[in-house]
Amino acid sequence: MSADSTPLQSFAVINEAIQCLRDGGLVAFPTETVYGLGADARNPEAIKKIFSTKGRPANHPLIVHLAAPDKFDQSQVDWVPVLAPWVRDLSEDALKLVNTFWPGPLTLVFKKDKSVLNELTGGQDTVAIRAPAHPIAVELLRKFKSGVVAPSANRFGKVSPTSAADVRNEFEGILDLMILDGGDCEFGIESTIIDISSGDKAILLRPGVITPKEIFVKTGVEVHQASVIKGDLHDLNLPTALPRVSGSLKAHYAPNTPLRLYAPGRVLDALSEFPDTKSRVAVAVWDSESSLGDDGHPSVHFEEVKVPSDSGRFASRLYRSLRDLDQQGWDLILFPEPPLGEEWDGVRDRLQRACFGSGPSSSSHASN
Repeated sequence: MSADSTPLQSFAVINEAIQCLRDGGLVAFPTETVYGLGADARNPEAIKKIFSTKGRPANHPLIVHLAAPDKFDQSQVDWVPVLAPWVRDLSEDALKLVNTFWPGPLTLVFKKDKSVLNELTGGQDTVAIRAPAHPIAVELLRKFKSGVVAPSANRFGKVSPTSAADVRNEFEGILDLMILDGGDCEFGIESTIIDISSGDKAILLRPGVITPKEIFVKTGVEVHQASVIKGDLHDLNLPTALPRVSGSLKAHYAPNTPLRLYAPGRVLDALSEFPDTKSRVAVAVWDSESSLGDDGHPSVHFEEVKVPSDSGRFASRLYRSLRDLDQQGWDLILFPEPPLGEEWDGVRDRLQRACFGSGPSSSSHASN
């Protein structure tokens, strides 16, 4: 079942979706990042349905999505009562991040309140929370008046959906799923995840469109790289375990077609990995650069696909490009290595995991 494709869903459709959630069903809905597969965060059976539908490991935690009540008389949202049922303590830095970036593509990891279900945290004592900015998501969450867990609406480890059609294609014939159609997602990759559960340091667990530099400029909160923190903990002989979060496995976001990255001018090096399966190759090239030409390899049929050299536009189209290319029957997909710089870290992260998990046996990588 799919809702009509309109910029804003009707009250009746939103109310139907809310009833579906209350009845323990699943609702796919748009956010500004990707489409989520939503379930009531207080219903353990509904949460189990998400894991079984996606084929997701039960120890892989989910993100709780919240919205603030709609109050027209306040200049700034008071997020404290919204978060109170879910988190154990709110640091000053946490409130700075929340007040600056919510609603928006930033997920924060807190120490969880004891009432939060272990089914959604993967058995950890932390909970990941975000407040999406898409108007349909906001309307749904406000009217639901509680938390909704919503991993990306796709099979586990596969390319995330950025349109309602992607969700339908992913689960067609398998699930009678209600889908709220909100058009194409704005940002196109999942949210930045910051761990603030320790109380004294903010740690980047997953890069996204909101970068540590932007966070520091806007809030004064310094975000540390997880690799650096682990090194510090190791030097001090302290436990090095950081919270497990969505999208942190080595293989993720993966097309069925083999995907590889190539360095500038090194397409042939990438091809040499596939001596037997390189007759038809899709090569993504920067829109700011000239054609590859035949690259001196007459036995290979190349088709060039232009990709944006702007990091934001690249991110917004990444999953769309991977899905489209995956359906076109190529033997190999080559993408250029993203440039250095924080603004590219999110798409670099997604592409590296997609490469590792890609190929006909990609389903076997999902448990990595």
